[in-house]
Amino acid sequence: MKPVRALLALGVAAAVIGLAGCKKEPASAPSATAPAAAPAGETADQFIARVNDEYKKMYPEMTAAQWLSSTYINDDSQLLSAKANERYLTQLNSWIEQSRKFEGQPMSPATARSIQLLKIGTAMPAPKDPARLAELTQIATRMEGMYGSGSYCTGPGDSDCRQLGELEDVLRNSRDYNAQLDAWKGWHGISKPMRKDYTRFVELVNEGARNLGYADTGELWRSGYDMSPAELSAETDRLWGQVKPLYEQLHCYTRSRLETKYGMDKGQVGGGLLPAHLLGNMWQQDWGNLWDVLAPYSEQQAGSLDINGALARQYQQAFDAQQAKAGGDGESAARQAQIEVDASLATAKRMTERAQDFYVSLGMPKLPDSYWNKTQFIKPRDRDVVCHASAWDMNMSGDVRTKMCIKPNEEDFTTIYHELGHVYYYLAYNKQPPLFQTGAHDGFHEAIGDTIVLAMTPKYLSSIGMVANPQQSQEALINAQMRMALAKVSFLPFGLMIDRWRWGVFDGSIKPDQYNKAWWDLKARYQGVAPVEARGEEFFDAGAKYHVPGNTPYTRYFLSHILQFQFYKSLCDAAGYKGPLYECSFYGNKAAGAKFEAMLSKGASQPWQQTMKELTGGEKMDASAVLEYFAPLQTWLKQQNEGKSCGWQASAAGAAAPAAPAAKPAAKAEAPAKPAKG
Repeated sequence: MKPVRALLALGVAAAVIGLAGCKKEPASAPSATAPAAAPAGETADQFIARVNDEYKKMYPEMTAAQWLSSTYINDDSQLLSAKANERYLTQLNSWIEQSRKFEGQPMSPATARSIQLLKIGTAMPAPKDPARLAELTQIATRMEGMYGSGSYCTGPGDSDCRQLGELEDVLRNSRDYNAQLDAWKGWHGISKPMRKDYTRFVELVNEGARNLGYADTGELWRSGYDMSPAELSAETDRLWGQVKPLYEQLHCYTRSRLETKYGMDKGQVGGGLLPAHLLGNMWQQDWGNLWDVLAPYSEQQAGSLDINGALARQYQQAFDAQQAKAGGDGESAARQAQIEVDASLATAKRMTERAQDFYVSLGMPKLPDSYWNKTQFIKPRDRDVVCHASAWDMNMSGDVRTKMCIKPNEEDFTTIYHELGHVYYYLAYNKQPPLFQTGAHDGFHEAIGDTIVLAMTPKYLSSIGMVANPQQSQEALINAQMRMALAKVSFLPFGLMIDRWRWGVFDGSIKPDQYNKAWWDLKARYQGVAPVEARGEEFFDAGAKYHVPGNTPYTRYFLSHILQFQFYKSLCDAAGYKGPLYECSFYGNKAAGAKFEAMLSKGASQPWQQTMKELTGGEKMDASAVLEYFAPLQTWLKQQNEGKSCGWQASAAGAAAPAAPAAKPAAKAEAPAKPAKG
């Protein structure tokens, strides 16, 4: 769920440019043209004005190559993507070098901020040497191509192959222990060939980071938050400390239900860890697909929250309409397949229109016609594409798109609301200078759409025909809270551990021959999950998560899961809402929408603390709104877990993982198992 425009605005072209096929290495091409020299006598303010102008002019070419390589994975798009990436990074290095001569000179506050953003913006700092810069872009493109075209094949040769979407469906829908394990292991095998490339990638980006004055790439990443790298590390530890007790209660409850479903021998791994393949999600980051196992109360007791059923009915209606249009029965197999595609596209667009309606109800504009004409809504039948959901600003002037492979299920339905949050952020800050066209910090960008998701209360879902009229009972409340917690609370430790792993990789505390061990050590420490079979160093399981080969920093997602509750509470206040926080939906409230859009329009033009204060009244990120929202569920979970052996031992999955750099280590979640206290 990556905001492509936000990354590019701060020079992270390489994080997203070029998803391509990996059948063979593309032929080498001439090196990128050297950027023009800076004009003599140019002031700092004039320099930034020129950079903004040059950046906006070159931007559509970059995004066109990127879009092509994401939606048509082949050797040709790989070459175009890599070269566009190379040209951009060469230009970025030139701008950064030119900016050095203005250090200590008079300039406007906006110019000073622009130069700082220019220096810290890239997630893929490139070496100055043209040959190594070109090598870096080729590796980045190749790794994303491996991910996008990855398949698990069980037949002879390359027959009987399944890509990520089909394997995810197994985890989502099957409760066959072995079928889930097979699908999970199948996808995690696709990243084996990335390991050598990723090791070299780390060497090259660290060289680029050192050229910019940082110890390593992780330190550069942690510098992008209007605070020092050490302060950012400590801040994430503090926020995790606030929410960890809630996660531990959810973990304990989930383990108990899995043990009931699969038996004591299969429902957990040693030490109380949850089996990685049984949580309904390839990376254990969202447990919502386990609703049939984890629902606190039955539909008879609490009413239905079956969004999947409503979407399945919508698809069937679309299918029947397309079949009737085609003349009914007797169609060829090819025609039937086309009817299925047409029905899938119609359903995906209907789901997207429903998400658009929420934003429009707040006073925001309808999406432009170009969005509906150019967006990738579903997976094409004729080619490989990257299905990982993302939002795109193609030209900084209103050509916005999303790229998904939408299926009629709840997970994709809420993802659309999330992605449109990025899109409306783009549209709101398009009036800012190009270097300010990004989020106040990257966690803001991820939080916008999820703030809307929090407002998708059972009452709202009922009003749009997704669920029946919600019951007003304690059972209904707990079911609604659990539904949200399985998406939001389960994600929190996952949002931390990916960058904890990469920070260690970048600073050298995690060596290449320990990549996989450290990955699972961290997953055990933070998430309390583990594989049921040994995963040695012949695997590269980190590469099976898009954001690693895609080089997308991940701390933003953890921060967004804190920020979205703060934003949500503030918008509920702006709407004049007075009841329990978890029942608030500001759908249709123009006052809340105006306050939200005012924040979006600021982009990165000022420190995030100021933008935060204008919306929420405070300048700190804080998880108290998370705890307020889930207070009824946390009380209920403690009651359910009373007398049970909760907690887990990370040592059951390996040695203790590295702590966050330059920060106080988090309190250990892997204490010996003991009864939960009320």
